[in-house]
Amino acid sequence: MTALPVLETARLRLRGIVPDDAEAMFPVLSDAPLMRWWSSAPHRDVAETRAYLTYAPDPDDMRSWAITLGEAAPAIGWVTVIRRRPGVNEIGYILARDHWGSGIAHEAVARVIDLLFHDEGQRRVFADVDPDNAASRGLLERLGFKVEGHLRAEWETHIGVRDTIIYGLLRDEWATRG
Repeated sequence: MTALPVLETARLRLRGIVPDDAEAMFPVLSDAPLMRWWSSAPHRDVAETRAYLTYAPDPDDMRSWAITLGEAAPAIGWVTVIRRRPGVNEIGYILARDHWGSGIAHEAVARVIDLLFHDEGQRRVFADVDPDNAASRGLLERLGFKVEGHLRAEWETHIGVRDTIIYGLLRDEWATRG
């Protein structure tokens, strides 16, 4: 089992997300417009959020870092990495609406990508994004991800059957980004 390292940036501290983050994350996971693009419907209460955060897959297959503004600060979002096969990981993220436009998501996701490519030697990271999620698509493009495919009617979600856009990033592309 791989220990989840604490990651830091100039402004952020990323640490393992835990069920005790439920109170801080409930406003995010109950925000209907924000959750439109998430794989599940908005949460109804803190108990639902706590149960969601209690899910404990094998940490070698799925890791989630809470995004915080300091050591004792509450979670304002998270970055999740799912190992899909050796050397290939899927990345996902969510951030409280009042922190949008501040560069926090970019900073947090970039720090996790650095870990994956530089520290772990992974070869590829990809993201699965709803075509109408312009903010997430823009973040991925600013990070250097490239569109690799458009899958029609791929997901059945709380808002209906949705297409998805697959974005990919290779280790060599990350190393030479300008």
